[in-house]
Order: sequence, then structure tokens, then C-alpha cells
Amino acid sequence: MTLIDCTFEAHAPAILEIFNDAILNSTALYEYKPRTMDTMTHWFSVKTANQFPVIGAVDESGALMGFASYGTFRAFPANKYSVEHSVYVHAAHRGKGVSVVLMKALIERARAANLHTLIGGIDAANSTSIALHEKIGFTHSGTIRHAAFKFGRWLDLAFYQLILETPVAPVDG
Repeated sequence: MTLIDCTFEAHAPAILEIFNDAILNSTALYEYKPRTMDTMTHWFSVKTANQFPVIGAVDESGALMGFASYGTFRAFPANKYSVEHSVYVHAAHRGKGVSVVLMKALIERARAANLHTLIGGIDAANSTSIALHEKIGFTHSGTIRHAAFKFGRWLDLAFYQLILETPVAPVDG
């Protein structure tokens, strides 16, 4: 697998497919309806405008196996060193270590951007994602019970965080 920076032109359809599989078949996303290409246009424009990475893992043929990104966590100035991240892997490539590689690359990008805290909101029943996060050093920081309702049941949202040594000299304002 090779890591790349995803672009709208080259990767939006594949990312959309991965998102929609998660929406329709899992509780990884608390959404009901599949996203559209218009959604992807906006999603990529926000990532670009804020200089948030979208890291992809591609196979030898260039097909997207999965992706990871981060974005704003609470849009207040004092939260500028914290981001909420996500990682998604195509169903055909799960269990191959793709998510670990993507998350490690995302953590390095966060360090390079002088961020301090990566936060993941994970459905509390998603033991695979929780195990991934714990494996790479994230710790459980709290759970909101009954945060969502999907597939006819209440879902609990667990938060996991990784605190980085960066920035060296944080500032107010």
C-alpha cells in the first residue's frame, strides 16, 4: 500500500462509496441517508480551506483502500489545538492493517501542524475501532449515552483522545 494525499478530482467517488457503505451498513456514521457528490464537493472544500489533510491508502493499481482525515473540533478559538479525526477503510480491505497505517500518518500530520489533541467519536459498540485506537495510544475520555438513534436502537458515543507533545509553545488568541 502507498499513502497519498487525496484530491476531489481523483478520489471523491471512492471516498463517497466508503462513506455511504458506512452510513447504510454500520453505526460508524450517525447518518441515515447516503451522501451525494454535492456533499463531497463541500467536504473537500472545507478540508482544503482549513488545510486539513485527507490521507489515502492506495493499492498497487491505485484503488483507494481507505482514508483518514481530521477537522474542526468545536469551532471556538480556544479549541484551535484540538481536532476530531476519522478513518474509514473499504469493506474489501478491512483487517489488513490499513487503518493503523492511516492513523499513524494522520498523527504525524497533526504533530507537523502543531496540534495537541486528536479526538475520535466512536460508536461504543464498535469494538474494532476502539481496539485500533487503544493499540496506537488513544485513551477513553468519556461516553455520552443515547447520543443517537439508528437501526431501531439507542447508540452510545465513546470519545477517545491522543494527547501530543506539540505545540512546544501554545499561545492564547
